[in-house]
Parts: sequence; structure tokens; C-alpha cells
Amino acid sequence: MALSPQPASARSRRELSGPALRTFFRIADLWKLSVEEQMTLLGASARSTFFKWKRDPNTTLPKDTLERISYIVGIYKALQILLPNEQAANEWIRHPNTATLFGGAPALSRMLSGQVADLFVVRQYLDAQRGGWA
Repeated sequence: MALSPQPASARSRRELSGPALRTFFRIADLWKLSVEEQMTLLGASARSTFFKWKRDPNTTLPKDTLERISYIVGIYKALQILLPNEQAANEWIRHPNTATLFGGAPALSRMLSGQVADLFVVRQYLDAQRGGWA
């Protein structure tokens, strides 16, 4: 009998939100993301919401934002595995990429489309590169 994934309850989202935001902001610093880039990756349409999250990460994030952070953490982790040089791993997202799915543009360009699906695609690409699922 297959179990279908259960939607995150408000309680579990509240418990995950603080650690998720703190992790995201650490990655954003390492990747040298601008405020606008961070907002786009998080799906935060209002600057006031973004700065509220930054000031007090102990909030309850929407499911969409938690999903986005999950993909970003996965991208970060995959890069750390693929590129053992920390600086190279953190700069990879900004370098032009010849892989078909990037069309010569940096992975960050694809990630900044605003679509959760593009974060998933970058994560899936990196997992395939390291021999994971594709």
C-alpha cells in the first residue's frame, strides 16, 4: 500500500519555518544574493514581507516558500558534493553553463524565473550530475 504525501500542517510549517529561513539566509550570504534575488527565490512579492522574515524568522511560512527553500538547500548541498572547493561551489550558480537546460546562461538566471518548477529542474540536474535520481 503506497502512502501519499500528507500536506504540511500549520504546526509543522511553523516548526520548520525558522530553521528554513535561517538556512536560506546563510546560503544567500554565501551566494552573495541581492535582496531582489532573495525575494524572487523565496517567492516574496512584498519587500515588507521579506524584511519581516529576515528580522524575525520565527514565523509560519507558506507551503510554497518552504518548498522553494527545500529546493535551494538541495541545490546548495549538491554543489558542495560536486565541487569540493567551497568557493567554486558557491560561485557555480553565477557562471555561464553550457548544459542544454541553461542555454549558456548561469543557473541562477533559470532559478530567478520566479517559478518553483525551475528550482526543481536545477536541483534535479545537479542530482543527476552526482549520480542521484533524474
